Amino acid sequence: MKLYRYIYLAIAVIILASCESTPKSQPNAIPATPLQKTVTLDKNFKIASGETLYVPVYSHIYHHNRQEIFELAVTLSIRNTDLTNPIIITSVRYYNSEGKIVKQYLERPIQLDPLASTDFFINRNDTSGGLGANFIVEWVAQTEISEPIVEAVMIGTDFQQGISFISPSRVIKSQNNDKRSPLK
Repeated sequence: MKLYRYIYLAIAVIILASCESTPKSQPNAIPATPLQKTVTLDKNFKIASGETLYVPVYSHIYHHNRQEIFELAVTLSIRNTDLTNPIIITSVRYYNSEGKIVKQYLERPIQLDPLASTDFFINRNDTSGGLGANFIVEWVAQTEISEPIVEAVMIGTDFQQGISFISPSRVIKSQNNDKRSPLK
């Protein structure tokens, strides 16, 4: 009976040893899901509402008494919650822990149609932002609208461990009452 155990064990070892694992590739960047519709804001564009939003994000968090770092991928999600009116995203900027700009994501403003959304991604191995990284998002609209939802989703997985959480935006500046656009 013991001989059969050793034979089964040997077969199991041979099968496991012959399995080949393929390494997972991690792209440098993931493009936004919808096509971003760029727009030009001229001097006649009237702003009825708009905001500048601060979104805290975390490129990593500490664990095991701050002895180890758990790296996180970040997705910034911007969602137009208005049922009938578009919004214009004029700026999406990524800052590091020291308050220095790391990346500006938009060359030109983009329009989000009613109930549309877009996202911006920071790869898990990009630690340029540090623990105190943040996004500054600016949006405007030509009519009073339902405020967009802007939040960051952080996620990381290693071995059998995983973590995910969201970080909502905070309004740091509001624009109202038909001011002219600062963009020309």
